[in-house]
Amino acid sequence: MIVSDRLRDRFSADLGAIWRAGAEDRLGLAVSGGPDSTALLLLAAAAMPGRIMVATVDHQLRPESADEARHVADICGRLGIPHATLAVTVADGNVQAEARRARYAALAAWMERNGLDALATAHHADDQAETLLLRLNRASGVAGLAGARARGKVPGSAMLLLRPLLGWRRVELVDLVERACIAAVQDPTNQDERFDRARIRAALTEADWLDVHAIARSAAHLADADAALAWAAGREWAETVRIDPAGITYRCRAPRAVALRVLARIVEELDGEEPRGGAVARLLDTLADGKPGSIGNLVAKPGADGWRFLNAPPRRTLESRVEKLDPNSPAKPPG
Repeated sequence: MIVSDRLRDRFSADLGAIWRAGAEDRLGLAVSGGPDSTALLLLAAAAMPGRIMVATVDHQLRPESADEARHVADICGRLGIPHATLAVTVADGNVQAEARRARYAALAAWMERNGLDALATAHHADDQAETLLLRLNRASGVAGLAGARARGKVPGSAMLLLRPLLGWRRVELVDLVERACIAAVQDPTNQDERFDRARIRAALTEADWLDVHAIARSAAHLADADAALAWAAGREWAETVRIDPAGITYRCRAPRAVALRVLARIVEELDGEEPRGGAVARLLDTLADGKPGSIGNLVAKPGADGWRFLNAPPRRTLESRVEKLDPNSPAKPPG
């Protein structure tokens, strides 16, 4: 399982560009057993011997998942690297979103228990390009098109999250694992063309005229733009939003892209749910036309002081309306 000096040094440079690790700092790796994360494991083991730990999250959504975790544990055992399997329960709802939430919560808790200084994942250039093209095909806005950043926070925590492979192609990572004579886990959905991402992956493989690195860099530029819009929306919120016990007033003065983010935050603050972008856009258009609107459990009305957002009054049932009209009526009307 030897990684060449050239690849080890390249990985060390990429990691060093996003993390100035101290001599005693230790890195956690999220490894599923697929070729991408297995390559990350081999590279990190070569670059930081004795300073890494590995976790495999078992979402318990597929019968094979426990065997895949044991496969990663076996590789780590041969390399002398501590490994943990983190079994999680995925809540009902959007399976992908809930699995992601459960995964990162388990990884953050594992990092804290083991005193790890950062977590690395195996997102690479092809991932960036595929996601950008997939979301362009769905008319996503800047937030949806923004690529994963090389350095950030583990979602739901303050722990450091690193993606040192964003400059690497999938084919390079697969080749590295094959040269190490390791059988990586193969997810059949990656080749199942019923899924949009699998079709885009196949199209990228065939379209040799497309520059995947350039597409990935565009995703990174969009991430910068997303961060700039988030900063502008924060200022707009601080300067134009007024909160009182009854609701929220927003005196909009920002361009549309910023105002959409402020509206989304208002809805989340009052309704407790993250709204869909299309619904927020429709509400913005309605209010800009000087008309009242609604979204989720909120009502919004334009006024002299700005747009006013309130929780909608609870809907009265038929029984309560009948009782209000005639207190002597039975609770339920006959028939």
